[in-house]
Amino acid sequence: MTKIDIISGFLGAGKTTFIKKMLEEVFVGEKIVLIENEFGEIGIDGGFLKDSGIEISEMNSGCICCSLVGDFGRNLREVIERFHPDRILIEPSGVGKLSDVMKSVTDVEKEQDVKLNGLITVVNTLKALKQMRAFGEFFNNQIENAAIIVLSRTQKATPEQLELVVKELRGKNEKAAVITTPWDEIDGKQIYKLVDEQKSLQEELLEEQKRHHEHHHEHGEDCTCGCHDHHEHGEDCTCGCHDHEHEHGHDHEDGHHDHHHHHGHEGHHHADEVFTSWGVETPHIFTREVIEHAMKAFCDTEDYGVILRAKGMVPAEDGSWIYFDMVDGEYELRSGEPDYTGRLCVIGTDIKEEKLNELFGLA
Repeated sequence: MTKIDIISGFLGAGKTTFIKKMLEEVFVGEKIVLIENEFGEIGIDGGFLKDSGIEISEMNSGCICCSLVGDFGRNLREVIERFHPDRILIEPSGVGKLSDVMKSVTDVEKEQDVKLNGLITVVNTLKALKQMRAFGEFFNNQIENAAIIVLSRTQKATPEQLELVVKELRGKNEKAAVITTPWDEIDGKQIYKLVDEQKSLQEELLEEQKRHHEHHHEHGEDCTCGCHDHHEHGEDCTCGCHDHEHEHGHDHEDGHHDHHHHHGHEGHHHADEVFTSWGVETPHIFTREVIEHAMKAFCDTEDYGVILRAKGMVPAEDGSWIYFDMVDGEYELRSGEPDYTGRLCVIGTDIKEEKLNELFGLA
């Protein structure tokens, strides 16, 4: 029996860091496969995690969702037959819907000796309220379907901020276990003990998803039965059907920018209807100044679109490699191991590809 754990979280929540902690403290000695579902064509996280000795199966053809269930099922079957792992960790795209990934896994359960084990969502405490407002449909879906919510960066939050975030999360999911203790103060085993304790909630969440999908298939895509009506499903409905309009906010804490983009889509969306990505593989040699200038431009302007995430590893002039990671107004640059070629990935809305090529000197 292969256990499957889904570790989701919005862009930049800290999923990769959390997975590394679990590998070092919980899953020692287990044969593990990590399946990453990157949004966009270029898979980046595989490079960040390759030193952990895990087989990376990156699926870069879009998000795991209803339209790609077949592909995901094949990918999962192949992983099971080839590696016979004790455990599979699925790290969905930061802009994916947890409910879609759950559906894909339960479909594979019917024909393979696998069991959905943990439903964990990682949330960045410092960005949670802003992301909840700006990307409600995607952010809230990950909260509503989690059995365990792990808050990152709680040590950097004020007590008032932390309490407010927990209150808002409880408003979306009152039964999930919410972990607020800073990660370096708690052992991964303590966190994973909760997975077993939350099994009954998990069964409820899966049942809810099953009913929701059956409803959609029964009524068809253009269902007019009123399932998008608040009164039909009630205020406590967790199917995500009320997120008719989401606001794309881009307000920096320093107050310099406060632009909002209303996309006003109706109904249910897949990530590729709202977010776009730009990814490049290139042997181009970069300077630290070029990368830093790009990160600052993404944080402080909207000249290249509303950039939510930029990530990559590229060769530098001095023979070293620059690893960069930018999320929602914050970025870091560090040195890392050489990779097979330079890779850059940018995710956001209204992305200007030609200007990005110029910015990185690739035009």
